[in-house]
Amino acid sequence: MQTDKPLPMPNLSLEEKDPEIFAMIQGEKNRQYECLELIGSENFTSRAVMECMGSCLTNKYSEGQPGKRFYGGNEFIDQIEIACQQRALSAFRLDSNEWAVNVQPLSGSPANFEVYTAILQPGDRILGLSLAHGGHLTHGHQTETKKISSSSHYFQAQSYYCDVETGLIDYDALAKQAEEWKPKLLIVGASAYPQDFDYKRFREIADSCGAILMCDMAHYSGLIATQLMNSPFEFCDIVTSTTHKSLRGPRSGIIFCKKQYIEAINFAVFPMLQGGPHNVNIAALAVQLKEVQTPEFLAYSKQVVANSQALANTLMAQGEQLITKGTCTHIVMWDLRQHGITGSKMEKLLDVMHMTTNKNSVVGDKR
Repeated sequence: MQTDKPLPMPNLSLEEKDPEIFAMIQGEKNRQYECLELIGSENFTSRAVMECMGSCLTNKYSEGQPGKRFYGGNEFIDQIEIACQQRALSAFRLDSNEWAVNVQPLSGSPANFEVYTAILQPGDRILGLSLAHGGHLTHGHQTETKKISSSSHYFQAQSYYCDVETGLIDYDALAKQAEEWKPKLLIVGASAYPQDFDYKRFREIADSCGAILMCDMAHYSGLIATQLMNSPFEFCDIVTSTTHKSLRGPRSGIIFCKKQYIEAINFAVFPMLQGGPHNVNIAALAVQLKEVQTPEFLAYSKQVVANSQALANTLMAQGEQLITKGTCTHIVMWDLRQHGITGSKMEKLLDVMHMTTNKNSVVGDKR
């Protein structure tokens, strides 16, 4: 009896195969070109990075570490991941005898939780900057009535704060709090803090209470790689980051650690919390980490900070109030309280004017 053979799947372009989704993507492309994009968590990556993201690497499954995969056919995937690891250490001028790196985290939030899983037990104490004062959700955020982040759900979390008048981290208050709370993990880093960090002081505070010191440099990694901001690596035990903000790479995550922690961190990434890594992201990150080490990227990063400071200085010259009265980073925190308007409303107003921004809580805001 004759049976019908399956028809081959036509290899059509996206525009041919799904014009509806194609049109939506083109709409977003046009929006990015036509708007002034001012969100500090976003960036415009390169054509080379985007080529990696749309490559055949998306077809390959590669659970495990290079040379220790659970699937065959990973010889080229291993080469790509090893190159990415080497470029990551080189980009931040790290000694491979002292530091190791995992480039498989899917983004910054999983990277942070993978660190917590590796070095903490449920119920251990962590101490991070308050979300309302510029910290990040994954640094132990909770309210008086609800555990918001998994970091506060699985661990005992407290927050430290900025000085309400200056907007700067209150290191003396932090030192006293750490002495009383005795966290197992002290976290330095922020998602809405326009100034640099005193990592030496953080190290002293961590040592005084016996804490492991972790830096989440997600926002600042590109500026740290180009030495436009202080480096956490001299003082921290573990450093995490997203890769798509000031680093200008794909949307993924990365974990650097002193070599004593790498086995536990690798195990936390896989098999504890992730399956197969996204090979397109790892290749794209490798490409970007090579670019990060060029004079062109240094010039680009300097211009980012110069643009940020020009915007901040112009706003202040017009009588506007900024958190910390300026910036040394890519972040400008505009305090709208004197106008009686919320950040969410200003965000909508600026959207209408084709300027894309994001609302955020500011130090001292009670609303």
